[in-house]
Formats: sequence, structure tokens, C-alpha cells
Amino acid sequence: MDRPVGAMADSFAGFIPSARAFLTRLRAENTRDWFTAHKAEYDETIRRPALLLLETMQPELERITGTSVSQKLFRPQRDIRFSADRTPYKDHCHMLWHAPSGTEVGYYFGISPDYVRIGAGVMGFEKKALDRWRRLVDSDDGAEIADALAALRAAGCDLSEPERARVPAPYDRDHPRGDLLRRKSLTVWRDADLPVSDLPATLATAFAEFAPLCTRLAAVA
Repeated sequence: MDRPVGAMADSFAGFIPSARAFLTRLRAENTRDWFTAHKAEYDETIRRPALLLLETMQPELERITGTSVSQKLFRPQRDIRFSADRTPYKDHCHMLWHAPSGTEVGYYFGISPDYVRIGAGVMGFEKKALDRWRRLVDSDDGAEIADALAALRAAGCDLSEPERARVPAPYDRDHPRGDLLRRKSLTVWRDADLPVSDLPATLATAFAEFAPLCTRLAAVA
């Protein structure tokens, strides 16, 4: 039988402060030589507890969403091929849970020296999904989505910013949900209240809060 997420609290008691301390040092000493010399510390401080957290939350998210869930720990190396910033490593740790069926909807957790954030949504609609999203926003159901987002904002959540400056054709530029039509993605975020005494329970609460919106997004993504 799976252990309740609250029963795993002790396994992650020091994860956030230890990870932030390591990432703060990495930000200041961001070289391959430094990271190689501290690789064992990275594995012990960040990689192992992150993988355990991904595994711990997978059955809980499957319970919340009613579907199978995959997981991913983003690699620490940066892709610098086309970047002016040549620092080789990310100064954050990001995790993702998502349905393995190809849906673009995900649940996220991120730690950096500057933030500890929990999120969910779609990082970028593919072309056909974007067309479906815009039709949904323009329909009567679009008002329900706008109300749901307003409620999340009132509860202290932040939304990603729309990518377009103008409402796309053929929609009216004064459309009542123009801010949603101007989006090519939609993610919602909540800052974790530090210190976090029970990380799995905190994530479960936030993911349950985001789940109704993600269910609507999954229908178009």
C-alpha cells in the first residue's frame, strides 16, 4: 500500500534549504571544473531527493488527475549553443509531472536561490492545440475558464504573461477575454510558503487546486 504523502515529510525536511544553498554557490562558481568537483554533492543534495520527490508524488497526482502520470527531472546542463550566456549550468532545479499520452499539460516544481514555486499548465500550445484553445476561449465555456483563473489569482496565484501584444484575427480586438486569446501558453504558479514543513503535502494541495484548470486544458492540448 502506498504511504500517504504526509508520511514522507521527514524524507524532504532539509531538501529545499540544502538545494538553495548549493544552487547559490553554483550561481557564483558556475564553471565545469567547479561542478565536476562538487558532482557528488549535487547528487546527494539535489538529484537524489528530487528523484525521490518525483516518485513520491506520481501516485498522488494519478489520484488527483485520474490518469497515469510520467515524471522528469530537468538536467542541470544548459544548452549554450545559441545563447549569449555561456555559463554551463542552470542555477535552479526544475521537475515535471505529466500524462504520458502526449498531452502538453504538466505540473511543475522549481527551486532556485530566488524562488520556490509550484505550477501547472501548458508551457506552449502546439499549432492545432492553439487553434482549439482560441475557439474554447471564444465560446461560452471561455467565461468559465476566465472565472477559474480569476479565482486562482484571488487565492494568491500568479499567471504567466500573454505572449502576443494584440488579439489575433479573426477575433475582435476588444474581445472580453482578449488576454486569454493573446496567449500561446498558460501556466499558473504559487509561491511555496517557507519553511515548508511537509513538502509532499504542500505539493498535493497545490496540484489539487490547479487540477480543474488542467482538466480543461487537457481537453484542448
